[in-house]
Amino acid sequence: MDKSKNGEKEKPRLAPSDRILSVDVLRGFDMLFLIGGNGVAIAITKLFGGRFQELFLPQFDHTDWAGFTFYDLIFPLFVFIIGMSTVFSLSKIIAAEGKKAAYKRLIRRSILLFLLGIFYYGGFSNKLADIRLLGVLQRLALCYFFTGLIFIHFRPKGMVIWFFSFLITYWAFLCFVPVPGIGQISFAEGTNWANYIDQHFLPLRKHNGTWDPEGLLSTIPAICSCLLGVFAALVIKNKEFNDKKKLGFFLGGGALMVLLGYLWGIQFPVIKKIWTSSYVMVAGGYSLLLLGFFYWLIEMLNFKKWTLPFVWIGMNAISIYMAKNMVDFNGLAERFVGGDIQRLVGEKVGYLLLTLFSLALTLSLLRFLYNRKIFLRL
Repeated sequence: MDKSKNGEKEKPRLAPSDRILSVDVLRGFDMLFLIGGNGVAIAITKLFGGRFQELFLPQFDHTDWAGFTFYDLIFPLFVFIIGMSTVFSLSKIIAAEGKKAAYKRLIRRSILLFLLGIFYYGGFSNKLADIRLLGVLQRLALCYFFTGLIFIHFRPKGMVIWFFSFLITYWAFLCFVPVPGIGQISFAEGTNWANYIDQHFLPLRKHNGTWDPEGLLSTIPAICSCLLGVFAALVIKNKEFNDKKKLGFFLGGGALMVLLGYLWGIQFPVIKKIWTSSYVMVAGGYSLLLLGFFYWLIEMLNFKKWTLPFVWIGMNAISIYMAKNMVDFNGLAERFVGGDIQRLVGEKVGYLLLTLFSLALTLSLLRFLYNRKIFLRL
């Protein structure tokens, strides 16, 4: 960590100064598991082995279909944070320049993010049919765009109506309308409405052959995950609420949503790959709980000394996500701690050493960008 001229340790610098540190740290925490943290967690779990590995290793991978693991939270948590960022950024633009400027920002960022998604999955390097039209970044772009439109045009009550309308309509459609060609209700992989829509109406390459986990129909409930972030940000911005009330909303609301989500999952299974309404509730609840924890720790207890690496990540989340696609950090790590070193320390320790070094390289790049105030702004 760098030191200032007076010998004190570097403190988190926020740019601009009115950013909410706990939100940047939450974003950094989330992205940590996409840039190498998940590999480190897997390596540590395998190092312990036995019952510990049996219990915790499944948490660092996606559920095959129905169910929920910790790793299933990573994507909807980022969608949730996108919703929070929408409030902070568009509110300033609307106040200073009006709705027209907000539209321009919304459209420009959505298009750029969508195009980055196309580029991430190979761009135009192959034939047209091999382009993946929808993916992670494209879903973020669509969620940001539609959530932004709702935020610009509606007050909180109207946003709540949109939230429940999307959630309940999706539930009713999948639970009460028989799937064509099957003649019955189905949540099974490949035979549900979300997969059917992709198979018949989503062009070009689909991640799972005939359907995509970031497909057309499941984008609707994903917007609800983004709207939850909007609600959380509105609570943070509300000057009538003190910190205790805000914390109560995050923790109490989060716990209630998790409970209701799992109860709803008895009838409408919790499935990430088609973003079921029960999945929105469970993931949204955990997102609120995590936000509450970081808000309590950082904003209320003022415990910030540990946050800087997460700020490095959070301030350049899209940059490092793209960089991980183009730079083989694991391959670079093998040049330093591979070969005979791996054989000397053994398979499990060697894998941990490799993942730690790869993560260290990634963090070094992020620290370099942060110290030089280089941030990707779409």
